[in-house]
Amino acid sequence: MSKIEVTKLVNSNGMELLISNLGATIIAVNVPDKTNKLVNVVVGLEPEAYTSKAYLDNCTYLGASIGRYAGRISKEAFTLNDVEYPIYAEDGVHLHGGETGFDKKYWTVEKLNNDFNPNVTFAYESKDMEEGYPGNLKVTVTYQLTESNELKMTYKATTDKATPVNLTNHAYFNLNGSGSILDHKLKLNSDKVLDVDAKLIPSGKFINSKNTRFDFSEKEQIGREDFIGFDDTFILEEKEVKAVLYSPKTGIKMKVHTNQPASVIYTPVQLDDLPYLNGATYAKFSAICFETQNLPDAPNNDHFPSSILNPGEAYLNESVFEFSIC
Repeated sequence: MSKIEVTKLVNSNGMELLISNLGATIIAVNVPDKTNKLVNVVVGLEPEAYTSKAYLDNCTYLGASIGRYAGRISKEAFTLNDVEYPIYAEDGVHLHGGETGFDKKYWTVEKLNNDFNPNVTFAYESKDMEEGYPGNLKVTVTYQLTESNELKMTYKATTDKATPVNLTNHAYFNLNGSGSILDHKLKLNSDKVLDVDAKLIPSGKFINSKNTRFDFSEKEQIGREDFIGFDDTFILEEKEVKAVLYSPKTGIKMKVHTNQPASVIYTPVQLDDLPYLNGATYAKFSAICFETQNLPDAPNNDHFPSSILNPGEAYLNESVFEFSIC
């Protein structure tokens, strides 16, 4: 039986990263604040709690690697090369890879480097027809801490049959280390979001976000008057920096870079009562997720960017979370 093992990376500035082999999950990202005190800027649990019934019954994918398909897929199936593939769904919605997605799999440490720009690579092989998806899919994720206090996440995949692939990490960020993110300031380089139905399935249409509650084109406090929370797909503009998050309390600023066309931004109203790392406690609107990825339900929307990976091709999701003090 597999067991949880935690890998720790530390750069020369004292920034720390803790990752579990279960789900290739980020447990902690400890970043120096304006007083040079380390703050864990992601929501994480005590390691063994990830296998507890309390977490699994209300799985919120804290810091986990998501696959084979991040986000929602409609119709309980997708069609590829004229073959229909039924997939697991609850209330008509397939979410984050199915009943037992990559977040619940034990990954293998393939490579570990604790020297300059420390990094670790985790690997997982998803067998043909796992969760209904065709093809043997070989996946790796490399986490790296740079000397510029960047957390780089690189997801790669290859397959022996055509298959939908959409990988991401589900880290929950709180630059205060506890409490709420309502005092954080946010800027998004995005001018439209996906239109969705009551089950958060995309209609296939796009909404112009200018002068709507989705408009954070100027840096503003998250907890402004029209904020009711997000579980939405933001289409990213062709700019180097896709999002900026800042905490006035700690002085920590985070810039988001990615080669992906979109980011699902999720702000849970209230987190479950779980054993959070170092006894941290969280309030209403406790964190924000930047799930950099392709569009949800792309397999059932031909006008979305294609999510199909073919044999001989290489999938690549490069996302960088850059930390500084201001």
